Amino acid sequence: MAQFFSIHTQTPHLRLIRQAVDIVRKGGVIVYPTDSCYALGCQIGNKEAMDRIRVIRKVDKNHHFTLVCRDLAEIATYAKVDNAQYRLLKATTPGSYTFILAATREVPRRLQHPKRHTIGLRIPEHPVAHALLAELDEPLLSSTLILPGDELPLNDGEKIRERLEHQVELVMDSGSCGTEMTTVIDLTQDMPALIRSGKGSLSPFGFTHG
Repeated sequence: MAQFFSIHTQTPHLRLIRQAVDIVRKGGVIVYPTDSCYALGCQIGNKEAMDRIRVIRKVDKNHHFTLVCRDLAEIATYAKVDNAQYRLLKATTPGSYTFILAATREVPRRLQHPKRHTIGLRIPEHPVAHALLAELDEPLLSSTLILPGDELPLNDGEKIRERLEHQVELVMDSGSCGTEMTTVIDLTQDMPALIRSGKGSLSPFGFTHG
C-alpha cells in the first residue's frame, strides 16, 4: 500500500522530503511532481526499481528513461557538454525541457541508448522536485506518469493513488502539474534537433513550429 503525502508546492516540508528520499534510497518507486506532469522516479543505480517502472508503464527495454538533475554541474557529471551546448542549457534551465546528450561513464550502460550511447536529462522548475534532488544528492531516474491506455499523463493525486497504490511506495500530491510533457531536444549534432514539441518554448533553439 503506497504512502500518500500532501505536500505544499512552494514550501515543501523538509521532513516529508527526507522521508521520500529515504524511500528512494531503500529501493522504492515514487510518484512526484515536476514542472510538466507527474513522474515516476527511483534511484539511478537500482535496476529492480527501474524494471518496476517499466512494468507500470508497460514499456520494453528500449524505453528511454530521463535523469532528472538539480543543476548544470550534475548534468555535466552524466553527459558530455561542450561550450555551445552549455550556453543553450544555461539559457533554458531550469524548465520543461529534456535534452539528449552523449552519456559519460557515470551513466550505467543499461540507461544509455544501445547504439548512440546517449541519455536524456532535464532540470525541472518545481520546488518539490528541486527539494527532492537536493536532499537525494544525485539525479532521479524518471519516466512520465502516463499509464497504458491513457492518452494523457495522470494529474490528480487521489486518482494516482487509486491507480497505483499497490505498485509504488509513495505518491507525493502537490496539486495539478498539468498534462503537457517536456519539449525534447537532441543536442548531439551540430544543430539542435526537435524530437518532441511540448511545454517548453521552441524559440531558444530557433524553431518556429513543432
